[in-house]
Amino acid sequence: MSGKVYLVGAGPSDAGLLTLKGYELLQTADVVVYDALVGGEVLGLIPPETRRVDVGKHAGSHPVPQEEINRILLREALEGHTVVRLKGGDPFLFGRGGEELELLAEWGVPFEVVPGVTSAVAVPAYAGIPVTHRDCCSSVHIITGHTKKSPGARTDYRALVRLGGTLVFLMGVAALEELCAGLLGGGIDPATPAAILERGTTARQRRISGTVETLPQKAREAEVGTPAVIVVGEVCALAERFSWAEKRPLGGRRVIVTRPRKLASRMTAKLRALGAEVLELPSIVTEPVAPNPALDEALARIGEYGWLVFTSPTGVRVFLEHLRETRFDLRRLGGVRLAAIGPSTAGALEERGL
Repeated sequence: MSGKVYLVGAGPSDAGLLTLKGYELLQTADVVVYDALVGGEVLGLIPPETRRVDVGKHAGSHPVPQEEINRILLREALEGHTVVRLKGGDPFLFGRGGEELELLAEWGVPFEVVPGVTSAVAVPAYAGIPVTHRDCCSSVHIITGHTKKSPGARTDYRALVRLGGTLVFLMGVAALEELCAGLLGGGIDPATPAAILERGTTARQRRISGTVETLPQKAREAEVGTPAVIVVGEVCALAERFSWAEKRPLGGRRVIVTRPRKLASRMTAKLRALGAEVLELPSIVTEPVAPNPALDEALARIGEYGWLVFTSPTGVRVFLEHLRETRFDLRRLGGVRLAAIGPSTAGALEERGL
C-alpha cells in the first residue's frame, strides 16, 4: 500500500510562522525530508522518534541532487510511509516544489501541498520594511536571483524598472553586483533605497541599508552571507521607523532550553514572546525504575513515615503512575504529610487532588 507525501512550507525560520497544519503533520509523519533553509526552531518541533533525512543544499554545494531528492520521496511513499517534505519558505515560490511532485504524479502517489509563509514578505516585515505601502508603492515583484542557464531565463531589468513598485530578490547574494548593475542599466534612479536582509526572522538577522548604487559595496564591507533577501524600492526608507524585531526585550538573543521536551514548552513560549530565538535541546531524559523493589518496600511501610517529599513534577507523575500500576490504595497516604520543592511540583500535586 502506498503512503502519502505532504509538501510543507516551513516559513523563513521562526517557528511561530509555521502553519498549524504544518505542525500537525510533523507530529504524525513517519519520516521528514528537510532542507538546509528550515530553521532550527522548526526542526526542534519534529518528535525525536521520527526519522529525519537531511537533503539540504548550500551555495555551491548540493550533496543530494534534486533528482535524488525526488527519488527519496517516491521510495519512502512506495514503502507505505507518511512523508513530510519540509521546505524553507513556501514550496512553490522558487522552491522547486513542482519538480518534486512530477515524479509522484507519474507514479500515482497521493500528495498534498501545505503553503508556507514566504521569506519574500516575512523577512522584510521583520526588518521593518512593508513590501507595499499606500503612499509610495502599490505593487511588489518577486524575482529569483539565480536561474537555470538558458537565454530565456535572463532577467529583463528594463521591464522591472518600468513596472515600478517594490522589487524583492531571493537567492541573490552572490549576484548582488550584477542585479544592481542591471537595474542601473535598466534606468532606475541610482538613489533608489535598497536593503539586503541577512538571516531574517532569526536572532542573527541583520539589515544593511543603502541605495541601488551603494548597496553592493556596503554588503561587501559587512561580509553579508546567505540566506539573505534583497529589497529595492521606496519602502526600504521606512525601515528605521518601522523596525520592531530587535527592539523586543530578548530580540537578537538565541537561547537553548535543555529541559526535558515535555517540560520545555512553557519556558520556550515565554522566551519566544520576549523575542528570543529558542532551540529546544533536551539534555535530560527521566525514565522510571522498573521493577522498583526499594519503592515497593517503602510503600509497604508507609504508615511509619511522617513526610513524603517530592522534588519535581516528574517525580509526582512517576510516583502516582507506580501507585496505579500496583493498585496501591491512596487512602493509605492519609497519615503522611506531603512536601513539594518548588511551585511547579506543588502544582503537579494539586492537579491530582493532593
